[in-house]
Amino acid sequence: MNLDDLKVYLPKYLSVESERELFNGLKDFPHNIDERLYTHYLKDSELIYQGDGLKDLLVVNLPEKEIGAAPGIILSNTCDIDIHNKRFFNSRVVYAPIFNLDKYKKNLISNSQKSEEQISSHISSIRKQEITQVFYLPGNQGRLDESIVFLDRLNNMPNDLIVRDNVKNLRLFTLSDYGAYLFVLKLSIHFTRIQDKVERKGSLI
Repeated sequence: MNLDDLKVYLPKYLSVESERELFNGLKDFPHNIDERLYTHYLKDSELIYQGDGLKDLLVVNLPEKEIGAAPGIILSNTCDIDIHNKRFFNSRVVYAPIFNLDKYKKNLISNSQKSEEQISSHISSIRKQEITQVFYLPGNQGRLDESIVFLDRLNNMPNDLIVRDNVKNLRLFTLSDYGAYLFVLKLSIHFTRIQDKVERKGSLI
């Protein structure tokens, strides 16, 4: 990562102080993937932000038909799910379930054929954000245990099912500028890897 080149892609709306904090966070990556991914600055907001962790979202794991409630992280763009942004159609909120990392590790130990060393290496890679389809969430002051998100296990629900008056009680965390930047980066790599080495050609060729 060339940090001088990276400056070009930093958000332009940040204050000088916030931009410096974000840049310093990226400079120390991946040795600072800790509670710095979160902010308390927006905790009283009734908006739902991209990257927010919310409790009790409806989750289905196809082909199973049962619907349950689980914590999840919001993938939808903040503006698209703002209820004050009126559209010709009803927006839906896209999110992915949040899984407890310790339970995931214990499940690997119990059910996989991998060695303890391989599993430990895998967990280490998760914590360093090295696995493209997994977003790692460090523990957050008693509100969230160390967790992971599989970016290929998406769910959605009608936007108006999330009552905005209750968002402050549902919210597990909001990502900081640094956390949000990492999240968008992981989303971009997972969903929009333009260098897929596939020549597609046009229909007229």
